[in-house]
Amino acid sequence: MPKYVLTGTPGAGKTAVLRLLETRGHVVVEEAATDTIALDHALGHREPQHDNAFIDRIVTLQRSRERLAGASTAFFDRSPVCTLALSRYLGLTTSPLLAREVDRVLAERVYSTTVFLVRNQGFVQPTAARRIGFADSLDFERVHERTYRELGFELVEVPAGPLTERVALVERTVGRLPTPP
Repeated sequence: MPKYVLTGTPGAGKTAVLRLLETRGHVVVEEAATDTIALDHALGHREPQHDNAFIDRIVTLQRSRERLAGASTAFFDRSPVCTLALSRYLGLTTSPLLAREVDRVLAERVYSTTVFLVRNQGFVQPTAARRIGFADSLDFERVHERTYRELGFELVEVPAGPLTERVALVERTVGRLPTPP
């Protein structure tokens, strides 16, 4: 069954889209980076994003969550391709674990080649895990877009707008896509 990725800049509204999809009966899988940051903060690590061990912890949690989703159709808040984009954005060297995971998800076609790019809403609301300003978030959005495109994914733009319209666009698009064999 297909696994669809929602990507985009921090604060674009991916989580809100996922919450509404979930209330409509869809299986959703939480973002690993935010939870990894929260755990690192709880352990007293204030700036965990500056080393590859941080990236590898995200990859490990993503893989675990992918397995938990099983064979059902699911919507993922980010994927290892997003983690590759994050690593690039942070100026980190791609870790061997991340490289292997990206290779694996591409070779095994774990995710649908159709990825939903949830566009920014014109602002970013800071949180404990989201410490990025709006201008930087636009750069981060471009890195995600470029990374997905260079790996052969088709991006479906989910423009800023009312939540119900964003979710309706995702559901309509999924309804038109062929089911993989």
